[in-house]
Amino acid sequence: MRLKLLSIFAASLLVAACESTSDSADDSAGDGDVMIVEEIIVEVEEINPRSPEYITEVLGDRVYFDFNSSVINAQAQGTIKRWAEWMNAYTDIFVVVEGHCDERGTREYNLALGERRANAVKNYLVALGVDPVRIGTISFGKERPAVEGHTEAAWAQNRRVVLVMG
Repeated sequence: MRLKLLSIFAASLLVAACESTSDSADDSAGDGDVMIVEEIIVEVEEINPRSPEYITEVLGDRVYFDFNSSVINAQAQGTIKRWAEWMNAYTDIFVVVEGHCDERGTREYNLALGERRANAVKNYLVALGVDPVRIGTISFGKERPAVEGHTEAAWAQNRRVVLVMG
């Protein structure tokens, strides 16, 4: 989020620094408008790839599941592939894969479903070359909703797996 805001700010400064003026002497010579551009150097803080912020802000820290399912869909596969590439590049990093569910169903059922979701993601990471020793799993079932509410939109946000630094 910080990186996006800084990028927008830098672009705004660049546009503000550009100015188009007309010089009457230049016009009489037939040169037309003169563009004056000032150089602006903006320092953008890079996010350390070994930080939790890198997961949330660069890689995306969660994938979503359909109701009553632990099947990894195509969109989730893309995110998990980014996680695997990152983990294979930084072999000293350990992660925990958290499985979550929406509020429907019993506590026991949702704990088991969250575990299946976490294990599905772990197995996919392992299939992509990540050492399984570096991946822990935990299920929170319906105990830690990301979004409060009793609507399909809220439930969809709660049916997830979240990747966190271990």
